[in-house]
Amino acid sequence: MSTITAVSTPDATGGIAVIRISGDDALKVAEKVFVPAGKQVISEMKGYTCCYGTAHDNGERLDDCILTVFRKPHSYTGEDVAEISCHGGIYVTRRILRTILKNGAENAQAGEFTKRAYLNGKLDLTQAEAVMDIISAKGERELRMAENLREGTAFRKAEKCSGKLLKILGDLSAWTDYPEEDIPEVRPENLCRELMEVRKELSSLIENYDSGRIIREGVSTVIIGKPNVGKSTLFNCLSGCERSIVTDIAGTTRDVVEESVKIGDIVLRLSDTAGIRHTDDLIEEIGVNIAEKLIYSSELIIAVFDGSSPLTQEDTDLLRKINSRKAIAVINKSDMGILPEVPEETGKYIKHTVYLSAKKNSGLEMLSQAIEDIFHINENTFSAPSVANERQKKCIDSALSCVESAVSALENGELLDAVNILIDEAEQYLLSLTGKKITDAVVDEVFSRFCVGK
Repeated sequence: MSTITAVSTPDATGGIAVIRISGDDALKVAEKVFVPAGKQVISEMKGYTCCYGTAHDNGERLDDCILTVFRKPHSYTGEDVAEISCHGGIYVTRRILRTILKNGAENAQAGEFTKRAYLNGKLDLTQAEAVMDIISAKGERELRMAENLREGTAFRKAEKCSGKLLKILGDLSAWTDYPEEDIPEVRPENLCRELMEVRKELSSLIENYDSGRIIREGVSTVIIGKPNVGKSTLFNCLSGCERSIVTDIAGTTRDVVEESVKIGDIVLRLSDTAGIRHTDDLIEEIGVNIAEKLIYSSELIIAVFDGSSPLTQEDTDLLRKINSRKAIAVINKSDMGILPEVPEETGKYIKHTVYLSAKKNSGLEMLSQAIEDIFHINENTFSAPSVANERQKKCIDSALSCVESAVSALENGELLDAVNILIDEAEQYLLSLTGKKITDAVVDEVFSRFCVGK
């Protein structure tokens, strides 16, 4: 493989920047750019050692730096790696990178360092994918979930299932291919029991997927309600700034205003919308139509009602549109007193009800708890083995479907040859999950989502 390089720290001014070089000629390239201050010889440096010196370009001094050496296979990529730590100015960092490129290295592609770690057996594919979750984690619980993935909890569970299927395939093959040998008969009832155990394990891997996805990616959320119930005030309260204009004039919000906010452990991708009502104003009508479409496309609806006033026909029409969707009824203006009939009526259509005063910024903890209840977020969400993305879920779903079909075939008395084919398909999907058998196209797609330098 070629020797690659990239800046592994953010493309911004900072205290230091780190430029990574990886490949068979990593140390040779480093020798052409970095001059140790003492008597060290870079090619003779041991792994996990550093030296102080300067970066040069054809004799021109660029910066004081630290060179760190990692020897294969005990490096992140499994190759020889040299890292130059320099001052974190954008210009000096790019100048040193250009000098490294002039001296034999090539620009690393997105995710190429981690891709090489996978290809060199340092990470399985599920662990490699978890690296991006670690980088993008926005809180302690998200980080814990990503660490569980990187440590291979899902991989180990999938590998355990794969091992059981492989044993079953071996038993079936031995029994059918060597009938003259004294090999124990494969009894359908025993085989069915073993497959049901695998089915249980695979099911547990994906049961937390939706909750985990919500933690990693956030929830597309729309705030809706008739005019002047406090939608924009709530939006600003959640955003921590005045993103939406708030007045007592009905129809103030006409376009959709968007913001990402964190409520507890969940990120909401919020959309504040025009008040839903009949209007003769053409521009406002367009905003109302967009708001109604968001009711059906968003993962969560926060429907705001004025708890101090009786519900109107507009409120009732809105409740009927929401019916059976994931939603929270926010009974706003609790500081002015709540009419009992308001939550009583909204409760007929929406299971979760929250009382708050957006104006006084109170009651948000109830909103946070309601969101966690809707998406089944609890401590197990962050510690239980789970798959990390749609690729992994598709592999598990496909393997699980094959195992379930095999169990059904056994229960219906079908030939073991047909069962064997289904089990073999399930095994292939599990091998694809962990990367033991996978196409180049899938590998390229996985690592294309990474940033350059990782």
